[in-house]
Amino acid sequence: MGHPAFGRLEPLLGEWRTEAIVGGRSMGIAATRFAWTEDGAFLRQRTEDAESFDADWAAHSPLPVTALIGLDDTADAFTMLYADAREVFRVYRFDVRGGVWTMSRDAAGFNQRFSATFAADGRTIEGAWETSPDGTAWTKDFDVRYTRAS
Repeated sequence: MGHPAFGRLEPLLGEWRTEAIVGGRSMGIAATRFAWTEDGAFLRQRTEDAESFDADWAAHSPLPVTALIGLDDTADAFTMLYADAREVFRVYRFDVRGGVWTMSRDAAGFNQRFSATFAADGRTIEGAWETSPDGTAWTKDFDVRYTRAS
């Protein structure tokens, strides 16, 4: 697919080591792959266990996770359809612009947002997930670090 907006997603392509961090402590590392699917109409994200997780974290792990990112070309906006092993299914607003990756969703009692910054060399992405019951007062859920594996 040749829509110019898809170029914004190019920095995500490839294999990543994904580390979840809570209170400065690593909860474990998983493998994430971003790849085009359906002849480039969608970006697919797949995250799976790669290394052992902290026991408490593993008990609540969503892995494996699959997400499809697609474009609304009339609004120049991306949407991500998310599904995980816990049978959680969500829809997020999604974008990559100016070296910042964002995702968010508004849901009664459980709003979520993610913001991460790409390192200048494109080899790491550092970010955090936050939650809010009302969309006003936000609390950090956990930090995430992506390190390029390929």
